[in-house]
Amino acid sequence: MKMNGYVLPALLCLLTLAGCGSRRGTAGNYVYRTECMGSELDGSVTLKAWGNGRNYFDAVEQAKKNAVNDVLFKGITEGKNECYPRPLVTEANARRIYETYFNRFFRDGGEYKRYISLKDEYLFNKLNRDRKGARQSVTQGVVVRVFRAELKEKLIKDGIITN
Repeated sequence: MKMNGYVLPALLCLLTLAGCGSRRGTAGNYVYRTECMGSELDGSVTLKAWGNGRNYFDAVEQAKKNAVNDVLFKGITEGKNECYPRPLVTEANARRIYETYFNRFFRDGGEYKRYISLKDEYLFNKLNRDRKGARQSVTQGVVVRVFRAELKEKLIKDGIITN
């Protein structure tokens, strides 16, 4: 069979373009960072945190934990400049040193829930739905208010940090 001179280049071009299509399911590979949305005069901060889980509910719970974890150990550097960039716990390897304390603090239904509120979530969630899907998991963004001042008082009382 004799091929026309245009068929082979057209076929190669078509195959190249077919391979350039966008892929689905990249949300699980992207790193979402907690960002500051504002701070209040009572010492609390409103954050947009992300969580990953098997379903919506697991992802929301993980986002809440990530928000508190970032306030404790990372500090908030993304988003508005109103939030505190320094973490509450500045001791090196504190998560490992006080592992039993923080594992109990962050367990499902743990004490971390006393230091968050989802009251702001209703307002922001109406504006945009932040759910990203991947093959085996869901990534969910949640607006969380973290009571930073109360959290700091607890850590001082429990001997994790000093004033």
